[in-house]
Amino acid sequence: MDIKPIKSAVDYQEALNRLDVIFDAQSGTKEGDELEILGVLIDNYENAQDVIAFPDPIEAIKFRMEQLNYNQKDLANVIGLKSRVSEILNKKRKLTIDMIRKLHEGLSIPTDVLIQEY
Repeated sequence: MDIKPIKSAVDYQEALNRLDVIFDAQSGTKEGDELEILGVLIDNYENAQDVIAFPDPIEAIKFRMEQLNYNQKDLANVIGLKSRVSEILNKKRKLTIDMIRKLHEGLSIPTDVLIQEY
């Protein structure tokens, strides 16, 4: 068993190739232990590589509105500013902290998404 950390795409591919070879190894055997360790290393590498960026806050609001079948009037009921909804959705006005709180509570959009620059 020659296991090493996965630090590059080449290391990752080598680990996948080895995983294919020992995939059916029995638990409790030398190859079974290697399979288990390789699985953890591969998973850690993939998680580190697949960092997903947050969506644009306004696109997240529009997406959630679509999911809930909300229109602009419904959104105005959430944030309390009927006159500003169009400006917000067209990115002509920034979200305030109060709006972010209301959108988080009313539409269940994570605040981490809503505070992003746009």
